[in-house]
Amino acid sequence: MSNAARLFSPVSIGALELRNRIVVSPMCQYSAAAGSASDWHLAHLGSLALSGAGLLFVEATAVNPEGRITPACLGLYSDDNEVSLARAVAVVRQVSDIAFAIQLAHAGRKASSARPWEGGKLIEPAAGGWQPVAPSAIALYAHEAPPRALDEDGLQHVEASFADAARRTKRLGFQAIELHMAHGYLLHEFLSPLTNRRVDQYGGTLENRMRFPLRVLAAVQREAGADIPVGVRISASDWIAGGWDIEQSVVLCQRLQEAGCEFVDVSSGGLSPEQDIQPGPGYQVPFAERIKREISIPVISVGLITEPHQAEEIIASGQADMVALARGMLNDPRWPWRAAAELGATVTAPAQYWRCLPQGHPRVFGDTPTGQR
Repeated sequence: MSNAARLFSPVSIGALELRNRIVVSPMCQYSAAAGSASDWHLAHLGSLALSGAGLLFVEATAVNPEGRITPACLGLYSDDNEVSLARAVAVVRQVSDIAFAIQLAHAGRKASSARPWEGGKLIEPAAGGWQPVAPSAIALYAHEAPPRALDEDGLQHVEASFADAARRTKRLGFQAIELHMAHGYLLHEFLSPLTNRRVDQYGGTLENRMRFPLRVLAAVQREAGADIPVGVRISASDWIAGGWDIEQSVVLCQRLQEAGCEFVDVSSGGLSPEQDIQPGPGYQVPFAERIKREISIPVISVGLITEPHQAEEIIASGQADMVALARGMLNDPRWPWRAAAELGATVTAPAQYWRCLPQGHPRVFGDTPTGQR
């Protein structure tokens, strides 16, 4: 491996050592049945496990049925869910030793929605949906019925659901957990003043708005134990005037670090259709860079990171500790192989694929015997 290829240098999150700094982001597949993983998940995760990335995340996984974005979203709230996900874990472990993590989530007011290719609109209970919950009874769209504001019993139920999912995660052998506090889902809704209008200890000031997300983090950490690092994905900005922003994100990340959070995954947006985002290559990297200056735990950057030299510059310049790819990895599931070739590095690949590279292609698989009978 070239010493210049910082993207392919090792990094640790808590006790978990990663062979390189490429992360496969959690990506919703909308292909589960009653929260249980399907054969699609076996194929999808099995393929990505062969990518050569340092860390692979399972998609946003709902901690209770009402926390699913759609009726077809993955969950980890029942024994059936756990058994089905165990099949996917077993497939990954049979084909790869990639570090394997899960993102635990609750969709909040964005729950009970149709799948994106079915329009993505709110499904009313009479049509097979359910009553979404949120910090405050504020609908995502003005024409939709509002969610139910969580009372203390509801908060305890959500907290217990995250804890139970963390217990199941540990039994399944996942090596890291990411809590979803981004993209307009429940924990992000508590953070943003646009969706949190509570007048109790969980609303109003920044300290109050952070209180429940930090409470959930503590519950998950207790179940995960010292051997499973727990990190958080945040939206660094709502991209709306008066909403959640980078200054509040810095404070949150400092509090997360104080609370023992092991890494921060920095995204943005997703709270409201009123957001004003102008996407471009690496458009979210400055958020990660700012947060990295303020904390000492590893920071992951996302957002239209598509080219190997672009990713290398992000790491080499100290803007982030890792880069996460989502759509780019779906488009090119062997993206780390291409990155290794362009950057003069090596990457892990299964022996069955060692002979796949064309003649004259840079040697990216390290010491690979080429004998043939």
